[in-house]
Parts: sequence; C-alpha cells; structure tokens
Amino acid sequence: MATPPPLRRVAALLLLLVAAASTPTARADLVVTRADRKVDLTSHIVRVLTSLKVENSGPEAVSQFLLAFPNVQAKNLAAIRAFGTEEKVKGPSMVLPIEVVQPSGVPPELTFFSASLSKPLEKGKTLHLDVLTVFTHSVQPFPEEITQAESQLVVYQDSAQYLSPYPVKVQTLSIRLPGGRVESYTKYPNTKLAESELKYGPYEDLPPFSYSPMVVHYENNNPFAVAKEVIREIEISHWGNVQITEHYNIAHGGAKLKGEFSRIDYQSRPYIRGVSSFRHLIARLPPRAHSIYYRDEIGNISTSHLWSDSKKTQLEVEPRFPLFGGWQTTFTIGYGLPLQDFVFNSDGKRFL
Repeated sequence: MATPPPLRRVAALLLLLVAAASTPTARADLVVTRADRKVDLTSHIVRVLTSLKVENSGPEAVSQFLLAFPNVQAKNLAAIRAFGTEEKVKGPSMVLPIEVVQPSGVPPELTFFSASLSKPLEKGKTLHLDVLTVFTHSVQPFPEEITQAESQLVVYQDSAQYLSPYPVKVQTLSIRLPGGRVESYTKYPNTKLAESELKYGPYEDLPPFSYSPMVVHYENNNPFAVAKEVIREIEISHWGNVQITEHYNIAHGGAKLKGEFSRIDYQSRPYIRGVSSFRHLIARLPPRAHSIYYRDEIGNISTSHLWSDSKKTQLEVEPRFPLFGGWQTTFTIGYGLPLQDFVFNSDGKRFL
C-alpha cells in the first residue's frame, strides 16, 4: 500500500506560522486556557466541534475573538457557528455574529474569522465558546480508483494541535471514525487509537499558531453523495397549494470504479461486491408535504418509501442502478405544501 499524500505546502505554512507568532494579533491579551476539539469523520461531511475556555488576562475589555484556518481548509468551509457563555458553562448560550476579517501582519496562507462577543469580556473574566464548523470535500479517496469488491479508503488531513492566534494552555483532540480498519495515522506523544476513536493530547503550553500536521488513512464506505446540480422550482397557487419541484444531478464522489461492473456479483453479494456503492438516499421534506412523487427521465420510480409524522416527512429514494465512484444519476422529486404554512400577509403585502 502506498503512503497517503502529505499535507501540501506544510513546510512553508509552518515557517509562516512561526513568523506569525510575533505579530500584534498573536500578542493579544486573550488566553485559551483549554481547547477541546471533536472531529466527526463518520461520513464524507466533516463536522468539528471546538469547545474553548477563554480568559482575558489584559487590562482592557475585549469585544471579539479570532478564529484561524489554513486557506486549504477554509476553502472547503460550508458552515460556521459560534455560541458564547460568560463565566458559567451551564448559563444561557448566545449565538455570536461571525464575519471574515483580515488582521494586519498575518500570513496570507491563513483565513481569519471574527466572532463578536455579546458584551465585552472584562479583565480577569472567562468566556466559554463553542464553535461548530462543517467542511465538504475535505475527505479524499486514496487510492483514487478501486475495484467493485474493494472497500473504499480515504484520507483526512488536519493539525493535531489547535491552530489559534492566542496561546493555549491545554488542548485535546478526538476524532470519531466510521469503524472498519485504519490503515495508518500520524503518531505524536499522547496519541491513542481505541476502537473507532483516535485521540491526541492533552498538550500543554502551546504558543500562538501551533501546528502539527496529522493524516488519518481509514476505511469509509458511507455514501459519498454529491449534488453536482440542484434546481428547485416553486409554484404558488392561490387555491391553497405550494408546489415544489426539485431536479437533482447526483454523483458518487468517492473512489472511482476500476474495471467492469458485474451485476450478477452485485445482486448475489451486494455488501461484498459493492461495499463502496450506494443505492438509497433520504430526502427530508417538510412535515405536511403531500402528493409526493419521484421519477427520472424514463418515468415514475416505484422503489421509494415514505415516512411521515407531525415533525417531518422522509422519502427514501432508490435510483434504478447502484452508484459506484464516478457514476451519476438524475431524478426529480415533487411535492405539495399547504399555502397557509408558507405564505403570510403583513401590511397589505404577501410574503413567502
């Protein structure tokens, strides 16, 4: 088995981070007394929850907190949310506004976000901050091509240490894997793999912009469904209905299928001779959706199942053929919704 590809431009990035440690941003009076990161790699969407305990050790109040990401990671950032609680962990959490900023004197290979605190953090006070980040296209298949009978192996690259413009007293990292075999992972002191969880740390007294490249090479046969194109049409009828029509072009974004596909092998042993493929997807629709249909260019597809209750409607769709890496399919989902749930009157105007 070949060695997974290393982090790109790691050496140059590390040099820039060392230089960045002397910038005014790095000398801010905030100190991260504890940073705990939890990375979920059970699907092809990477979800990271970072819990921070921040202390203001300076003489003046601080009204913002900076979050730093390498550009190669930030380009795949799909969502970011921050929740802050002052002093007590069990107190009410406030959603903090976040915006992209460009601090002076920082390396261009980093992207910065600023979380505006609900009220300035005074000297000696502590803030508990939870940051949720979601990344797409951050898990890459390796090898890039596999046969029908092979499991899919993927690579995830990150830093074992929390990248922060502030000093960090204690930090930990835990990575949740989907199960199956782990081909390799970067080993540092205090590294432990137990079942489906990989742990790094705790690490203490880290300077600003600490960065330790980390690579995990593991098995992941969950659906790598990617919507190459989605077109949604909304038709409003004054007879009490909103008609939704959604056109999908779905591709398998995992390792491409190498060699020929055998339907006989797949049908006889689908979980062995098609372990990296998928043939079911779940569409989550509004709770009062009705008149639901699912079709492709040939016509209506009967291999679908519907569940609904007062809170949600779920449609399980099954394409006419299983999807292997590099394959794609197109289909349409349509449904109706009650007009009164989505159209409102206010000051003589109607709002959807």
